[in-house]
Amino acid sequence: MIVRKSPREIEIMREAGKIVAGALRLAKEIAKRNVTTEFLNDEIERYIVSKGGIPVFKGYRGFPKSICASINEEVVHGIPGQRKLKDGDILSIDVGVGYKKYVADAALTLPIGEISHEAKRLMNVCEESLDLAIKAAKSNQKLSVISRTIQEYVEKHDYSVVRNYTGHGIGRSMHEDPQVPNFVSKSLLEADVILMSGVTIAIEPMICMGKCETEVLGNKWTVVTKDRKLSAHFEHTIVITDDGADILTL
Repeated sequence: MIVRKSPREIEIMREAGKIVAGALRLAKEIAKRNVTTEFLNDEIERYIVSKGGIPVFKGYRGFPKSICASINEEVVHGIPGQRKLKDGDILSIDVGVGYKKYVADAALTLPIGEISHEAKRLMNVCEESLDLAIKAAKSNQKLSVISRTIQEYVEKHDYSVVRNYTGHGIGRSMHEDPQVPNFVSKSLLEADVILMSGVTIAIEPMICMGKCETEVLGNKWTVVTKDRKLSAHFEHTIVITDDGADILTL
């Protein structure tokens, strides 16, 4: 069931979103060569707690850390550890924050030092697809319009869209209805949702330089591209309004 949020609930989610945005700004500052993803995790967790938030990923279905840190061919759900970042890496950081019983969630992909032109282009296309999807989101619009906007833009640039993982509704819990796929399928069209004002969703394109097939590593969490080519990931939590979409994770 899709739950529309009241103005009061949306403002609490916006406060959670501000903490998420601050955490991602911190990530941009400290994600450098020779820094471990464990260090990023600990610093971001400290920041979230200092702002009165709860790092909701920690313990979620047994996930052991407060952020997801996914490097290069890792798509999502990378577990922070002792691996050091190196020049040329691209790092996707995903952060979820609980605040006064509501949740906001966002992600971005960062360059570490000098990265290749190909990696830069992949990241740009992923972020641009998110921007276009947010612009397409508005009250009385079909959910499939968001999915189609992402898929068409990404594939026009000769990249592929991950099929096994999607965006999602968000609010009192991290994952609510509806699912927000980054591609159009028969099942999506058959059960297409009309977005109404007050609906809060997390839109998160995950795109690949190669094919869209993925697999999960032995740690049961980290998702990688099967062909081990680069992947990028961007995400914002938004609320649908009569005038369009309002980004809550700024």
